[in-house]
Amino acid sequence: MTGITEWMLALVMIAVVAILGLGVLNMARGGSSDRSQRLMRWRVGLQALALALVVVILWLGR
Repeated sequence: MTGITEWMLALVMIAVVAILGLGVLNMARGGSSDRSQRLMRWRVGLQALALALVVVILWLGR
């Protein structure tokens, strides 16, 4: 079970980095502020999911 959660955590962390990169790129290009806000909201949600997965992994590892 922990192998699956570790893979899920890795995927979520990669998604966080990708969304962060897209948001920074959008801001650097002078893109829409609405799009930047939407991307940053997604990033925060994915970070919350990653944190929850860390808690689950630690709980299962007890």
